[in-house]
Amino acid sequence: MSMTETRDGEDETRIAHLSGWFRQRPTSMEYWELLVTDERLVWCFVGESFKSMLLRADTGERGRKEVSDATADRALSFSDRNFAVPLDSVRSIRLREGTLFRRAKLTVSWTDGDADEFELSATKSRDPQVADVEALENDSRLSHVDIDVESAGLF
Repeated sequence: MSMTETRDGEDETRIAHLSGWFRQRPTSMEYWELLVTDERLVWCFVGESFKSMLLRADTGERGRKEVSDATADRALSFSDRNFAVPLDSVRSIRLREGTLFRRAKLTVSWTDGDADEFELSATKSRDPQVADVEALENDSRLSHVDIDVESAGLF
């Protein structure tokens, strides 16, 4: 992810792209990307692996590439599972840093829509996005959001 801002559409500026996350479900793993713009968080479903078919897993790599190159509006149209949360509804973004033996966790909570919290795990054991989440903490557009990075030890 690059923290450089890009115009994401006519009136929307992309602040961040948090990539490489999954959500554990009872029978599957869902792969997600998160776009942060100056107006909203856009949750993008990019693939799913079913526990009974892990050898044929769809890790969402093609979907990640499509989301990376798309505007927020275009990314929303890629799947009926995609959704957006207005930036002013976001209450917290918490990242627990990954270690050698533990995956990083990203938890986002908000007060709009059906769900009020989404917890994701990093697809890799080490987390390269700590600096990106810390940069969000210094962005004035997110001053109302409790942003926290929990550092981890070596293990």
